[in-house]
Amino acid sequence: MPDPNGFLRHPRRLPARRPVPVRITDWREVYPPAGEELIREQATRCMDCGIPFCHDGCPLGNRIPDWNDLVRTGNWDAAVASLHATNNFPEFTGRLCPAPCEAACVLGIGGGDPVTIKQVEVEIADAAVARGGLRPRAVPPPTGRSVAVVGSGPAGLAAAQQLARAGHAVTVYERDDAPGGLLRYGIPDFKLEKHHIDRRLAQLAAEGVEFRTGVNVGVDVTAEQLRARHDAVLLACGALAGRDTPQTPGRRLRGVHQAMEHLVAANRAVAAAGGGRPAPAVLPDGTPIDAAGRHVVIIGGGDTAADCLGVAHRQGAAGVHQLDLYPQPPLARDEARDPWPTWPWILRSYPAHEEGGERVFAVAVQEFVDDGAGNVRAVRIAEVTVEKRDGRRIVTALPGTERELPADLVLLAIGFEGTEEQPLLDQLGVRRNTRGAVDARPDWQTETDGVFVAGDMHRGASLIVWAIAEGRAAAAAIHAYLGGGGTLPAPVDPGAQPLAAR
Repeated sequence: MPDPNGFLRHPRRLPARRPVPVRITDWREVYPPAGEELIREQATRCMDCGIPFCHDGCPLGNRIPDWNDLVRTGNWDAAVASLHATNNFPEFTGRLCPAPCEAACVLGIGGGDPVTIKQVEVEIADAAVARGGLRPRAVPPPTGRSVAVVGSGPAGLAAAQQLARAGHAVTVYERDDAPGGLLRYGIPDFKLEKHHIDRRLAQLAAEGVEFRTGVNVGVDVTAEQLRARHDAVLLACGALAGRDTPQTPGRRLRGVHQAMEHLVAANRAVAAAGGGRPAPAVLPDGTPIDAAGRHVVIIGGGDTAADCLGVAHRQGAAGVHQLDLYPQPPLARDEARDPWPTWPWILRSYPAHEEGGERVFAVAVQEFVDDGAGNVRAVRIAEVTVEKRDGRRIVTALPGTERELPADLVLLAIGFEGTEEQPLLDQLGVRRNTRGAVDARPDWQTETDGVFVAGDMHRGASLIVWAIAEGRAAAAAIHAYLGGGGTLPAPVDPGAQPLAAR
């Protein structure tokens, strides 16, 4: 039973981040290990609240009070088992998830400090490695059925592991040169060092999952060939079609790029450096996209924009502005707008923000300014108001507020428009909906029988916990479709949504 008084004795504390002057000189993770004493103290803050709303905040259904109390009592092996019972990759979610479970923690009512659930989670996951590594599970006898998983992000990997552990032959197809999806080339190392991915991939391979990299399904392998080789197909290709602003004058100037182009190039440079100083980041065609010595403008206020900010600091940018269309959010939850336990709209400052740069709110780019030679030299911005009318967003520039910001490199981090158009979809007879995503029936099948979908490809760009939850649920549906014995965990259905005020 949890300690009902722990939160009265211990304030919320997180481990100190590595000092800014040190961490911006390398690509290692920002947070050092917390230490057992701190984590046991923080786990003790989890109270016996009766109805753990944190369960509802997490789509995986993580048994948060259970493993908090196991950590409190020093039962680390049982905590590891409890955590893995609902989450295939807690070392990923503990580092990358924004923790909707903490927003739903009972201790957060009335502006209180929730339990440091995310930090406890990552320490349990790291303890699993320290206490014997990620040992592969013994899998049952082969079922004789085969599944193709297209895409190796968290949704695809979670589904692959679940299906392999049920005895099915699983092949994961990935068009990049290494598995991991956005975890590999979209998330900077200062948030997730890649050895965490490699350890999990080794576990999956030991459990029978086959990886085929450098294979663009629909081009190198046709849908007909894929279906001939496998009894079921899971599409888990993500939502990588970046939202653009083609109507803005100057959009086609050199130096204006999608944010993911910058992040992927930087990650590839870091991977190639192997611990040394990375070479300047370039696009596949050799176009420079490195921030070193450049004035950078990042358009967007979310996670992707913050990732670009941290990368720009480490590459040695001369200066960085991050622009947000909306006004600065409040520092604390507005109960009238976002009542507990929903996810609140508040000002979120990431480690990258304390490293430098300037955030500018309630502005919009009016023009990308030409230097006369086809390169961007500045962005012209104006202060704006934003309102919703009939479900549409109306942005109005305020007269007399225009000004220029210097810009040699502009990164568009304004969201995603769903999964990319690709030959595989046409070959399978699968269409994108109006959101650019792929619809799923209640059993996770697309409009084509035997072809399933999960993760961001189905949901749109979302959180890693939703990707893993959908991967697990789709695996359960595929297992049933193949006539597998028993059932696999299915934490969500295709229509599931985050907690929201009605």
